[in-house]
Amino acid sequence: MGIVKISEQMHENLRVAGNALSRSINAQAEHWMRVGMLTEMYPELDYREICQLLIRAELAGGLDIAGAASGLVGKASTPAATKKH
Repeated sequence: MGIVKISEQMHENLRVAGNALSRSINAQAEHWMRVGMLTEMYPELDYREICQLLIRAELAGGLDIAGAASGLVGKASTPAATKKH
């Protein structure tokens, strides 16, 4: 675990969003980082699909960046990307 320096404004944004969504500041920051990371890795997915991917990853044992980069999520290597309809 490490320390990440962020601006006062971003800290305030995290506090407000975290309170609104019943998350700690750290949990809100981690959520935004995960969503942002996956958005960059899978630009074809929308927010709903990213959230579904995160849920599948959690059920498979957690998000693994190596697996996500290779199109798999979670430690159990569950297929990641969902096709748009």
